[in-house]
Amino acid sequence: MEKESENELIVRDYLARQRTKLANNRTLLSYIRTSLYFLVSGTALVKVEDLENIKGLGYISFGISVVFLIVGFINFFTIRRKIKRGHYAKM
Repeated sequence: MEKESENELIVRDYLARQRTKLANNRTLLSYIRTSLYFLVSGTALVKVEDLENIKGLGYISFGISVVFLIVGFINFFTIRRKIKRGHYAKM
């Protein structure tokens, strides 16, 4: 797609671009939700005093949480940049 403004697009293409933007937002929220799940499970594993052997797994869960959050934001901004440039068909 060439560099067309939002006003020059026909309705079908405009709506397709809007659906792509919403899907990108939904994907970011999914990454954040998954990151929070790992954060909560890591906190639970670290705070339970009866399970001293599993504290390491809790810290690994914290690390996975941070990785999911970083990957989610990188993915979000990469896709958003492609959508703004009109290159989202080449993803």
